[in-house]
Amino acid sequence: MQLLLIGYMLGYIFNITSLPLVVLIVSLMCAIAAKTATDRTSRIGSFNYGLSYISLWLTTLFVGTFVVVLIIAPQPWYSPRIVIPIFGMVLGHCMNGVALSLERFYAGVRSEIAQVEALLSFGATPWEAVRERVKDALRAGMTPTINSLMVVGLVNLPGMMTGQVLAGIEPLLAARYQIVIMLSLAAGASISCLLLLLMSYKKVFNEDSAVIPAVFKISPAIKKVAGK
Repeated sequence: MQLLLIGYMLGYIFNITSLPLVVLIVSLMCAIAAKTATDRTSRIGSFNYGLSYISLWLTTLFVGTFVVVLIIAPQPWYSPRIVIPIFGMVLGHCMNGVALSLERFYAGVRSEIAQVEALLSFGATPWEAVRERVKDALRAGMTPTINSLMVVGLVNLPGMMTGQVLAGIEPLLAARYQIVIMLSLAAGASISCLLLLLMSYKKVFNEDSAVIPAVFKISPAIKKVAGK
């Protein structure tokens, strides 16, 4: 049902070449994506939504603009017929990576809370204490993208390439466009996950570089037992 509604709406929007309208639509898309990505971690802190929105918006703006302006080069460059689909594909891929990274990071820190506290007690900085957890989270967020790149064209044809071939575009030209899209999706996923993790890990610690129990809903008593 929602695809049919979007189809009707896009038919109207594509006939309006307006930069403010495009910015508004992309911002709304980012807001929905950030909400979806942080649903599972909303209990940890409301700050996750804001950080996810920032990382998704900046990444989509950078990667999407690069593809639209420098590779596709429509006239005008903010043509909604080009910008909205490209930005949407990048944003959707980034959203999945961000959701996986965020969940893995907090789960990793919580399961290794005693180790993190031990590293801090020996003089490690907050970054040094959670660096391995950040690496694990980044790897988790990138795994679906890496798997897709490994089998693209061998196991299945990507949706965009399939659509272009069915529309009568030469397969080689469709493959070239799909390569651009796949590389942009990989770049978007890596940038958004890394950007979010670099902002999120700081929220785990207070100004004294100590883990904030409330972030993980850990009572001081439980934290004390875990540290033994």
